[in-house]
Amino acid sequence: MGAGLFSDPLLVNPWFYAAAIAAVTAVGLGKGGLSGLGILGVPILALAISPVQAAAIILPILIVQDIVSLWVFRGLWSLRLTGIMMLGGIVGVILGYALAASVSTAAVELSLGVICIAFGAQRLWNEWSGAGAGQPVAEWAGVVFGLVSGFTSQIAHAGGPPAQIFLMQRRVERDVFLGTGTLFFAILNWVKVPAYAALGQFTPHNLVAAAILFPVAVLSTLAGARLSRSLTGRTFFRVTYVLMLALGAKLGWDGVHGLWLA
Repeated sequence: MGAGLFSDPLLVNPWFYAAAIAAVTAVGLGKGGLSGLGILGVPILALAISPVQAAAIILPILIVQDIVSLWVFRGLWSLRLTGIMMLGGIVGVILGYALAASVSTAAVELSLGVICIAFGAQRLWNEWSGAGAGQPVAEWAGVVFGLVSGFTSQIAHAGGPPAQIFLMQRRVERDVFLGTGTLFFAILNWVKVPAYAALGQFTPHNLVAAAILFPVAVLSTLAGARLSRSLTGRTFFRVTYVLMLALGAKLGWDGVHGLWLA
């Protein structure tokens, strides 16, 4: 059986490894705190294999990276904010699984892209103009943001922006932002496992491919954490706003392209 697995053309394809190492590195840097880079994982890997298979290979890698991130940011999270977001996040994943066949992924990406660009631009303008950030959003809004995050994570593997926007709007400090986001997605990714299993995506070949990439996953996550924690709080959030603008442009382009081809 082992010989059969490793004779799979995927596992001896150098183009797969080139795309996979780049994809896992991007996801790891994002998991380490450079929010926005993680969204590039599936699109990069999809240059070598189908997007569905890419997502199935990435999910076990995300779970391994979550373990590393939980250790790096241990104790820095807000259990209260995590719990509030999870109330909606679980429902969002279930809705995403139930409605996957009837929801346009491109429309979801375009909507998220517009939101990311608007939010990132507004926050950068406030930084440069000296305008106040206004009142923080209420805690209960985390249920709504969590639901959207769970839904978009299940539909388009793009759950990061809604959760990040909520935590920024709550004005949490850098380490709490990183820790709470880490804990939220560590739980959310496990919530997604039954849906992927039900769809038959955890094949032996996909799991072996993911396992081969685990060392890259761990090292890239540690590198991302080191980079993010080397930035001061204000600089970190400015970098995050810029990455959110770039992420919004990427999601918007994917959405427009998908709707155009539909």
